[in-house]
Amino acid sequence: MRLGLEVHCLAIKLGFYSHVSVLTGLISLYSKCGAIRSANLLFGQIGRRDLISSTALTTIYIRLNEMDSARRTFDESSEKTLASWNAMISGYAQNGLTEAAVSLFQEMQMSNVSPNPVTITSILSACAQLGALSLGQWVHGLIKSNKFDSNIYVSTALIDMYAKCGSIVEARRLFESIPNKNDVTWNAMISGYGLHGHGQEALKLFHEMVSSGTPLTRITFLSILHACSHSGLVKEGEQIFKSMKRDHGFEPISEHNACMVDILGRAGKLKEALDFIEGIPGDPGTPIWSTLLGACMVHKDTNVARMASEKLFESDPGNMGYYVLMSNIYSSDKNYPGAAFVRQVAKKRNLSKTPGCTLIEIHQKPHVFKAGDWSHPLSRAIYAELERLNGKMKEAGYQAETMTSLHDVEEEEKELMVNVHSEKLAIAFGLLSTEPGTEIRIFKNLRICLDCHTASKYISRVTQRVIVARDANRFHRFEDGVCSCGDYW
Repeated sequence: MRLGLEVHCLAIKLGFYSHVSVLTGLISLYSKCGAIRSANLLFGQIGRRDLISSTALTTIYIRLNEMDSARRTFDESSEKTLASWNAMISGYAQNGLTEAAVSLFQEMQMSNVSPNPVTITSILSACAQLGALSLGQWVHGLIKSNKFDSNIYVSTALIDMYAKCGSIVEARRLFESIPNKNDVTWNAMISGYGLHGHGQEALKLFHEMVSSGTPLTRITFLSILHACSHSGLVKEGEQIFKSMKRDHGFEPISEHNACMVDILGRAGKLKEALDFIEGIPGDPGTPIWSTLLGACMVHKDTNVARMASEKLFESDPGNMGYYVLMSNIYSSDKNYPGAAFVRQVAKKRNLSKTPGCTLIEIHQKPHVFKAGDWSHPLSRAIYAELERLNGKMKEAGYQAETMTSLHDVEEEEKELMVNVHSEKLAIAFGLLSTEPGTEIRIFKNLRICLDCHTASKYISRVTQRVIVARDANRFHRFEDGVCSCGDYW
């Protein structure tokens, strides 16, 4: 910054200060050094803003996640090149504004601007985040017509999209069709198998990658360790973790350590998980303690949970998710005063829970539901279908899982609360809107709750439908009363 200021002064002395290229360079300097206000002031001094000065400021705003400012600069630009469209679309996708990315891509198509591989990889990333399979398939058609198939980055983004949209078979077919795979391609396929709970397939592919001579990366080990944790492969996960440093020279970072805690914790080996954490040099960090807290919820270990939550409340006091988890753990243990106390602390700190929502795509149109939602035009029919389903499920032996619901309401009211979760509303709508025998796919922004997981198994049995659900952690495939995760999520 100091050296840049000296150059700035020199530009003024020599009379170059008003030159557009110099001002653009200064805008880039100040923004990258964190002086965004100065950068903005300089941008305002440009008499005739050219494309370069406008791509520069747009990119800066995107890097700072100032997407409204980036879009305003983009819209005000007199000429829009493919590079500027790509910057905005990828910016939206990278900052989690996937619907905005899709919308802008559609606007770009209407403006008759032809995409390039950069555009395609960005929009495929947005499709993967949204779970928008039909849009992803349409983009796949675009790839073929533009002959982008041979681009390794586009092919890899396609694999990632199909895996994250639930089509793991199509992802593998594409993977096999690529002659010269790079490490990112292998990682995407291994990660996809992990997401679907196919741990053995992920392991087999990992060993094939090693044999192929493709350089392994830290992401490779992260992907295979995730796959082991989602499939209960404790021994295999431990061996891979040890080999990472011993055989491949990679020092584990926080994410790798969190995976190992997850592998041990999910398997109920909480003491081993604690021993592992104690062996980590320095502060283990928030991700590791939160992973342990999640395992305590599964295995109902209040003592370890209390210790993990204390660490989390201290290091990340504004994260409502930890308070919800700890409250649920107390409720599961019938320690209702403890649950009430945790909720009271969260209330005093003005924390709020991220609202759960579930997306289902019907005839290429997305429909989003929230718990207790009556905003859909077919709400009456959806709730009637849900009531009919509940009757059939109870006849088959279903009982609502209400142990983590609020303790200060009657049991009947607890059942009503869990009965209108967003997953159930989306599934009921899917049953009403598709032909018998059609597979139903839903996408939940949070981890699927225990009751909805149990209910989905029963619904798949009584309706003879396959239900595929992607939550924040992984995919679940419900068929004939059984889930592909083996109740291990």
